[in-house]
Amino acid sequence: MQHVKVPQDRIGVLIGEGGETMREIESRAEVRLDIDSESGSVAIESVGDPVSALVAPDIVKAIGRGFKPETALTLLDDDMRRFELIDLSEQTRNDNDLRRQKGRIIGEDGRTRELMEELSGASVVIYGSTVGAIGDAEEVDAVRRAVGMILDGAPHGAVYAFLEEKHRELTRGPDLA
Repeated sequence: MQHVKVPQDRIGVLIGEGGETMREIESRAEVRLDIDSESGSVAIESVGDPVSALVAPDIVKAIGRGFKPETALTLLDDDMRRFELIDLSEQTRNDNDLRRQKGRIIGEDGRTRELMEELSGASVVIYGSTVGAIGDAEEVDAVRRAVGMILDGAPHGAVYAFLEEKHRELTRGPDLA
């Protein structure tokens, strides 16, 4: 049995209307979820395919970190799908620096985050002090590197250029020379 902690304001999303989301996770990942809505603790017990059950904690964490349940459940669609969480508080000096860096990652009117999603192909969510990414390994890696560049102080133009180059690499078919 595994345990995952979910922020209080995301418990309702995890459970879903009438328990719908919780039942879908249980059914598709072949697990049983025991959600303590007071503490935010979620116990995950495998009741079927152990390989599917291994993905369940990431699905619960992803929903807890701001992803829509439909996006989190895509982790079950393909063995190559990944969920990665980047903790900004580990890479910032204080609350003001955290706010400033989050603002740089989000961008004006959310444009930087949108471009990250669009050009990498990954889903990107900024919640609390974390940046979450769901996608294939290369897509998630592109997001991680772009966030790292922003945290290191790179100008947005350089980050966009990196993402555009990654986008070309990811969408270009194999060279048939």
